[in-house]
Amino acid sequence: MACDLWRDKIAAYADAELPSEEMRAMAGHLRGCASCTADLLGRVQLKRAVANAGNRFTPSIDLRERIQKGLPPKEKSFSPWAWMPKLAVAAAFMAIAFLLFREWPVGRQGQTFAELADLHVATLASANPVDVVSSDRHTVKPWFQGKLPFTFNLPELAGTPFTLEGGRVSYLGQAPGAQLIFRIAKHRISVFIFQDRPAFRFSPGDSRSRRATFNVETWAEQDLRYIFMGDADPSDVHKLSELLKAVTRP
Repeated sequence: MACDLWRDKIAAYADAELPSEEMRAMAGHLRGCASCTADLLGRVQLKRAVANAGNRFTPSIDLRERIQKGLPPKEKSFSPWAWMPKLAVAAAFMAIAFLLFREWPVGRQGQTFAELADLHVATLASANPVDVVSSDRHTVKPWFQGKLPFTFNLPELAGTPFTLEGGRVSYLGQAPGAQLIFRIAKHRISVFIFQDRPAFRFSPGDSRSRRATFNVETWAEQDLRYIFMGDADPSDVHKLSELLKAVTRP
């Protein structure tokens, strides 16, 4: 069975850890295999459920204070060097706080990119990747009216190597956004459009980058965040990005 060749690679595909050629071959297999597609969707949904569950509980200040009150009191020391351990601990806490403050945005951005990669993979693996199927921008854009708290413009693609396949409403952090699917040759690029917010304050180095096997480009304009993701050549991702910039910026 053809599925036997791919079933052991579904988990790696869901994490975007396969080589580019195998990612494309796997995507082709998924388009014609309902069994493997269902398995992939289940794995992606499980990943997102685990990630959400891990963020549900954060220890509060009250909890820390209750734990500290339950600890036995420390014996007072009259040694002239008694302040040295406290100074060392304070310095350690300051170093840890500095590292956490510096790395926290990076980790948050990494999680955002991972969630978007899950959406991209799950969408392309779905039997119905888009809810509005059309290559006409005048059909796709009006479809989103009333479904999103914002609007956006789409470029004219005549004379370009890109084709608009359609779009759907996607959710990131419970916020609705547009996910548009563009095709170039045998590659598909997801264009995510969300209202810009602090979670999307990417560093300059993330404006054009490679995440796992996907090339990514992102920028913000008029309070909207645009994120381009796909396994197409980075120059093609950038060309599509520039087409949307041209119709977005005043």
